[in-house]
Amino acid sequence: MTHLFDPPTPNLPETPEIKTDIENGELESTSDSKSVLRNPNFLSLWTGQVFSQIADKVFLVLVIAIVSTRFQHEGETISGWVSAVMVSFTIPAILFGSIAGVYVDRWNKKTVLVSSNILRGSLVLSIPLLLWATKNSVLPWGAPTGFWGLLCITFLVSTFTQFFTPAEQSAITLVVEKPKLLAANSLYTTTIMAALILGFALGEPLLALSDHLWHNVGQEILVGGSYLLAGIILLLLKTGETKENLHRDSLHIWTDIKEGLQYLNHKKTSLSALIQLICTFSIIAALTVLAVRLAEVMPEIKSEQFGFLLAVASLGMAIGAGFVAKLGHICSRQTLALIGSVGMCVFLAMLGFFSDRFGLGLVAIAGTGIFAGLCVIPMQTVIQEETPEDVRGKVFGLQNNAVNIALSLPLSVAGIAESYFGLQEVIFALSAIALFTGILTWYIARKLVTPNEKESPKA
Repeated sequence: MTHLFDPPTPNLPETPEIKTDIENGELESTSDSKSVLRNPNFLSLWTGQVFSQIADKVFLVLVIAIVSTRFQHEGETISGWVSAVMVSFTIPAILFGSIAGVYVDRWNKKTVLVSSNILRGSLVLSIPLLLWATKNSVLPWGAPTGFWGLLCITFLVSTFTQFFTPAEQSAITLVVEKPKLLAANSLYTTTIMAALILGFALGEPLLALSDHLWHNVGQEILVGGSYLLAGIILLLLKTGETKENLHRDSLHIWTDIKEGLQYLNHKKTSLSALIQLICTFSIIAALTVLAVRLAEVMPEIKSEQFGFLLAVASLGMAIGAGFVAKLGHICSRQTLALIGSVGMCVFLAMLGFFSDRFGLGLVAIAGTGIFAGLCVIPMQTVIQEETPEDVRGKVFGLQNNAVNIALSLPLSVAGIAESYFGLQEVIFALSAIALFTGILTWYIARKLVTPNEKESPKA
């Protein structure tokens, strides 16, 4: 087995050193979304991502709709059912995120992208058959058989997503030139935010329309068909990988995960970028929970309309992605992230002061989203730029794992903290965390970089 810090083998291309300062002259103004979209392989990857992301977001809406119409009893709260669905969707991200990255290093990225979409699409299209076969059937302990089958499908869909995500991140670095990675990530983030808005705002109407067109199977055709279409589009992708490029030595899962951790510990700029991503996504997850309470204290809207606040935050991140694409050739990655952290701190503090004011609250939420984009996109780009090809799957798998945990834990902690300390106090705490994170990651990336890391083209 190769070791992480051994000299690169002839078959693996070296990853040039990434300069973090604008004075180094390495950041080119070619980071332009239109230029990136002229790349046919990136266009295929991005288009496939569009349909895959839409399917991801609408899938949960579909599952909850099935639960509410087939399994929830009249007068019964849906919270328990939904919690079971969310647990089955979240567990694979925590269990398999890092492990999936180890395998992705050894597999052809196009094969992983295509097969994961086709498998997810097939699973969704099997739901009508499952519901028909288990109609009125219950398990020995009294639970509906169809519901447990639905949980299994949700678990499997989420599991295949864990393989799709690191393969997608690795594929971007294979088809996009390094000076254009920032623009590519900006476009990707914009797409994710647009899909999130679409899922929140239009998921239910789209499912209703599809059910009207194809009664009893239309909803599954919409979601499953989107996955399948993504897989078909990705067949056009050419990553340029050969068998020699793939990491083919013996598989030692925990050793490989440890190797990814060692790389991050050695490469301080990548480590600081990962810390920034984890903390930023934790803040976003906490705001997702607090949005329900914010909608409750704002007299202009009802608590069940909290999705509107989340859509505004997502729109802000999409705008922030546009700013990153334009500013990427002017500022270094770390500078953009520091600006983003300070901006999040300011707008979160504003939200704390005006949490019960609808207009000012919307401005604060949108501003938080904009500056969150300035944190997330440059830091994702740093990890992509600096990670050597032979450890990308491991590193992206660890990143996926860490981010999913960062998104999951605040979902429970934020609500409890709000009930104990109050809404404003928790928002002010998030503001302080944003500022502290920006300063910490700036210090790690700028002050703790080793001489070897500065001089060596590959960690």
